[in-house]
Amino acid sequence: MSGVSAENDVILENVNNTGIITLNRPKVLNSLNLSMIRKMHPQLKEWESDGETSMVIIKANGGKAFCAGGDIKAVTDAGKKGDRLSADFFKEEYILNHAIGTLQIPYVAFIDGITMGGGVGLSVHGHFRVATQRTLFAMPETGIGLFPDVGGGYFLPRLGGKLGIYLALTGFRLRGRDVHKAGVATHFVDQEKMGDLETALVNMNSPTEGQVQQLLDEFHNQTTAEQEKEFPLKPHMHKIDQLFGGDTLEAIIENLEKDGSEWALKQLQTLKRMSPTSMKITLRQLQEGAKLSFAECFTMEYRMSQGCIDGHDFYEGVRALLVDKDNSPKWNPATVEDVTPNIVENHFKPLDMNRDLML
Repeated sequence: MSGVSAENDVILENVNNTGIITLNRPKVLNSLNLSMIRKMHPQLKEWESDGETSMVIIKANGGKAFCAGGDIKAVTDAGKKGDRLSADFFKEEYILNHAIGTLQIPYVAFIDGITMGGGVGLSVHGHFRVATQRTLFAMPETGIGLFPDVGGGYFLPRLGGKLGIYLALTGFRLRGRDVHKAGVATHFVDQEKMGDLETALVNMNSPTEGQVQQLLDEFHNQTTAEQEKEFPLKPHMHKIDQLFGGDTLEAIIENLEKDGSEWALKQLQTLKRMSPTSMKITLRQLQEGAKLSFAECFTMEYRMSQGCIDGHDFYEGVRALLVDKDNSPKWNPATVEDVTPNIVENHFKPLDMNRDLML
C-alpha cells in the first residue's frame, strides 16, 4: 500500500459538525481504490442523515495531487483473471459519485493538485470545487483505452459549446485558474490561503449552502493570483465549437483535416495517439449523456465500463502507459474506420441478469 496501510488510505473525521474526508495515499498520488470507496460511501450517507453534520469537506494529503485517478492497474489485473473487482470497482465508484452529486448537505472539494479521472468523480458533482495554482485537471481516458467515466457523460456535455467533447477526446489539461474559467471549478483560491479557508468553513455554525457559497465567494474574490492569465483555449473556442461539432468521429477528423490550421493539425496528431474505440464510445457517451438524467448517466457508464473490461484496448493502454511504460499502445481495432457500429453498440447494451447498475 505504498507505506500507507489499508486502514489509513482515507481519513474520516468530524470537526465542529463538519465531516472531513482526507485522501491519504500520497505516494501513489492518492489514487482511488475499492477500500477507500467502501469507507467513504457509508460515512457520507451517515453524515447526510445524522441531523448534526452540516457540511462535508474533501481534501488530500501530500501536496502534489488531490486524486490522480482510480487504481486502474488493480482493475485491469482483476479483469484479466475474471476477478469480481473489475465489476465491483466501477459499480461502487459510480454509486459513490452519485451519492456526492445528490448529497443534501453542502459538499466542498479542495482540488489542490492533480485531479484526473476518479479524482474528478470525487469532486465535480459536489456543490463546490475549489481550485488553486497547483490544480491540474484532465480526463485522459481515451489515451488508456477507457472513456471519461465517473459521470463525465453528465458534466462534460454541460460545460458549454463543444468544450466537453474537446476535453474528453483529446485529454487536454487545464491548470490553475483555467479550471475555474472552464466551469469545472466553482472557485479559485490562492493555495497559501487554503488552510485559512478550511478553518473559516469549519468554524461556520450549521451553515446553509448559500452561506457556504458566500464565504467561498469572499476568498475567491480576494485571490489575485493568475488574474491576468488568458484562458488558453479562448483563441480556439470558435474552432472547438465548429470542428468538434461533428456528429461522428469521422466527421470531426474530416473537419480538422479540412481546416488545416496549425492548431487543427496539432489536435489531429493528438487524436491519432488515442484508442479509436475509446474515442468512438466517448463521443456517443457525451451525445447521449447530454439528454440523460444524472442517475441514467451512471447506468450507461457502468455498461460502458464492462464493455471495456470485455475488450482489448483498456488492458493495452494500461500496459503501455502504466506497466511497461513504452507509451506505444497497439490498439485493436487500429483505425477509426475499423471500429464498427456493432463494436460501439456492444458498450451500451443492457447487461445480463442483475449486473446492471440502477440508481
